[in-house]
Order: sequence, then C-alpha cells, then structure tokens
Amino acid sequence: MSNADPKPINRRAGIRPEWLKIRVPGDLDQLPVSKLMNDLALNTVCQEARCPNIFECWSAGTATFMILGEICTRRCTFCAVEKGKPGFADPDEPRRVAEAVARMGVRHAVITMVNRDDMPDGGAEYVARTVDAVRAQCAATVEVLISDLEGNRDALRRVVLSRPEVLAHNVETVPRLYPAVRPVAKYERSLDVLRWAGQERNPGMLTKSSLMLGLGETEEEILAVASDLREAGVDVFTMGQYLAPTGNHHPVRHYYTPEEFAALGGEAKALGFHHVESAPLVRSSYMAHRAVESPADAATDIPG
Repeated sequence: MSNADPKPINRRAGIRPEWLKIRVPGDLDQLPVSKLMNDLALNTVCQEARCPNIFECWSAGTATFMILGEICTRRCTFCAVEKGKPGFADPDEPRRVAEAVARMGVRHAVITMVNRDDMPDGGAEYVARTVDAVRAQCAATVEVLISDLEGNRDALRRVVLSRPEVLAHNVETVPRLYPAVRPVAKYERSLDVLRWAGQERNPGMLTKSSLMLGLGETEEEILAVASDLREAGVDVFTMGQYLAPTGNHHPVRHYYTPEEFAALGGEAKALGFHHVESAPLVRSSYMAHRAVESPADAATDIPG
C-alpha cells in the first residue's frame, strides 16, 4: 500500500465504506457557532468527540455543549475525550452556556458532560444550574446527557428537578463488551439510572439512551439491550455506527449498512419506544429535537 492509498483505522473492518465518508464543504473555524464557542470559552462534544455531523449541525447554528471541563475521569476505549485529572469546575460556565443558547436562537439545547467522579455529586449540581440558566435566558427546550453519576440517586434527583424536557444517559454498548469498552462503568447501574429517572420524572420529561454499533456485538445482543431499555421505561432510543477516533481506540469490528440499521430500527420500534433514530451517522444528540417534537403515536423516524 503506497502512502497515497487510503489506510483503514483498523484492518479488521476494512476501509470506511462510502456511506460513512463525510465531505466537509467549508472551513469549520469560519462558522458563527465556532466563533461564538471561542468567544465564550465553551466546549462542545461535537469537537471533543470528533462527531461526523459537526459541519452539518454547526452550519445550521446548533451545537451540543459539553460542561465541567474537557477532561474525563473515566477511561472508556471508544471515546476521543481526553482522560485524566480534571481541573476545578467553572462556576460561571452555566451562564455562558445559557448566553450561547440564547444568541444562537436554538429551539432545543443539548447539554452533556464529562464524567466527574472526582466530585461528590458527579457534577449533577452544575448540570442542574446550567438547565436553570438556560431557562432564565430563553424558551428553548433542554436535553441533558449525563454520566451515571456513580449511581447516586440523590444527585440524579437534583438533575431531574431542574426539569429538562429530555434526560439521556447512554449505555453505549452491550453488557458483554463493557470490560473492554467501558471498564469503569456498569451496565446494570446505567439501567438503574434510566429507570430511576423515569420514576422521578416530571410530567412530560422523556428518558433516552443510545447504542454504538460495530464494536463486536451481535444483532441478538443489540435487541436484548433495546428490550432492557424499554423495560427500564426508556422513551427514546438511538443507534449509530461506531467510528474509532484513532488507531489506539477500540477497533471497529463491523460496518453496518444503512439497510441493516433500518431493519434493527424497525425491530426496536416494535418494542414500543416513543421515538427511534437508527442510521449509520446517527449520534445521541443528532437531530435531538425530533424526539421532543414527534407525537407519541408517531413513534419512530428511521433515517436511511
């Protein structure tokens, strides 16, 4: 293979197929969202997680805010976010996020976080303050994508009491792969967080979770997780293709076709979720507003 030839991130799955190749039509740094994030010294999961949809979302004036710094206390092998010892949480960050949401004019704001196992409540208070700050500035609906908070139900309750329209926590992969992919996390604990959120919820709040496909799971395991999530009361379920950020991350074992995603999404829909997104480039926060805007009886959107 010459230096000019495309090199797969890992040779187990081969070169990335055409439906996963993203053509970026311009300079990301020149977009107004990029300039706003720099002006307000904010982090986005779009950048930190190297999301393939970043140009599409930023061109449309939307972004997913990542709070509590840019260093995660966990060592998940799928994730591009830096691992290590985080710095102090910035007490002014909630206000700056709210200002960005208001200035961008988004109708649905998504706020995620790094794991902060160094904090007694896992960062829950900061998440809640950020939701409160957005509420004070504008009329956007709010979705929070939180860590498992180490199973701290009181911390979870604080987030729920801030009244987000959607509370999300991702299981990410099937239980068999947790030791290799999420070595500090626990599958049952994640299910508990989602179940508790449903039990603590305010009227109208949706719960949500997501799977990455292509880490080495089987279709039977995917559907078993979907069933577990539905039994835990989860309303919204998303599935997308895992793309290894670098050759040092967990390898891609399989690239699912759009048709395979559509079929799996159809089977998940049959379990009774309020809303399902299932396609190669789907990410947990991609087009997140659709789950809030879709009526319960129109259960699913499965993009091709």
